[in-house]
Amino acid sequence: MHNDYFGDEELAQLRSHGIVLFARRVIFEAQPPMAESQIAALQALCAGPLPPELLALWRQSAGGRIDYDLHLHMNGNEESVVWSDLFWSGSEGPQDLQGWVDHEREAAQEAAAQSGEPWDGKLTLLPFGGFEDSDRIYAVVEPGPDYGHVLAWKQGLPPPWPHEMHEDGMTTVAHDLCAAFEVLQLDEDPLAPAGDYFTGQALLEYLDQRHQEHGLSLELMDRLIAFYRGAMVDWRSPLAAGTLGQDAPLARVALRHAIATDDAEQVARLAAAGIALDGPLLGSAIATDLALSHGAHHAAEALVRAGAPVAHEALDYIDSAVSPELVGLLLERGAEPSATAVAECVACGAPAAARLIAGAYAQSRDDLPGAYAAARDGMLAELEAALVEVHAGRLTHYLGPAGLTKRIDHLQSFEL
Repeated sequence: MHNDYFGDEELAQLRSHGIVLFARRVIFEAQPPMAESQIAALQALCAGPLPPELLALWRQSAGGRIDYDLHLHMNGNEESVVWSDLFWSGSEGPQDLQGWVDHEREAAQEAAAQSGEPWDGKLTLLPFGGFEDSDRIYAVVEPGPDYGHVLAWKQGLPPPWPHEMHEDGMTTVAHDLCAAFEVLQLDEDPLAPAGDYFTGQALLEYLDQRHQEHGLSLELMDRLIAFYRGAMVDWRSPLAAGTLGQDAPLARVALRHAIATDDAEQVARLAAAGIALDGPLLGSAIATDLALSHGAHHAAEALVRAGAPVAHEALDYIDSAVSPELVGLLLERGAEPSATAVAECVACGAPAAARLIAGAYAQSRDDLPGAYAAARDGMLAELEAALVEVHAGRLTHYLGPAGLTKRIDHLQSFEL
């Protein structure tokens, strides 16, 4: 497929700009091929032979960066796995291949010591990609039915992180490396992104730098971008054909897009097409959770009216000014009023919604003043501490200093 797009001279030009094509995907900041002596040293640490696809990759590029979406079912969640790096030895950061190999060897040795079982010093899983400490990609290097499989590991986060896994998870990406690369996709068109931060941004910025500072021709850059966009998924055609409901992963991409763009009409079309509106959509968040946490209130209302389930704690995850009409609809469909939800609405500048939740709460409980005061004070403490850190330059917060200050003011001035 590469030859359909590029000739040998063009591939050589791309290589000179740190770009390598492998298994129909783009690697940038591509490293030189791995020396055979290093391959032999890694082979000596493994319980079985290095998979041929991994060897083929390393003999083209010993590492680099990639920029695609990867969604995997893990621990009951629909997890977005970050696979942005192909590790290489000599990196001074978290991409260091030898550093991760040493880490795995230490962990295996500790596990063996704790179990009392001897360890032969051989790795059964070889880490070769991922993102920092949170996401890791492994090749199975142990003889057996899973040999050559590519696995993804993701770190669990503490309980205060809503809708995230709270235990580490691991699952299979594909039966070999080439198939794993084919699982990598683009949910959105990087030339028409749905938000300010999007998959493809890092690659486009890299290409622009190579053009501006190193002479990469616009024609070759445009052709590479066209090749890269070949990984875009197409959910619009099956939606038009009435078959989207038969492809659950593709339907989830379409629903995430409708929420990201706060498109109520698109939600209605997807619902009419029979796609599932329940089940985890991102992490453990169902569609209505995701819409509310992203401030996609038009999409949230359309989802509820289309019959999407509403979590009991849905109101606790409001993070932007919400209308009392939407809050009323959520309460009707099973959302539980809470003091936290009242404080969230107050902080976000939605006092009418806050009073509606407070009224619903007071109908079944008589502790509203104290419960609200506790929720408000806890939220104030967190916001004020964050503002101090932001002003000191030790923290970057998504609200920024002005947004933090506004929420603090809302909480301090509101009275039930």
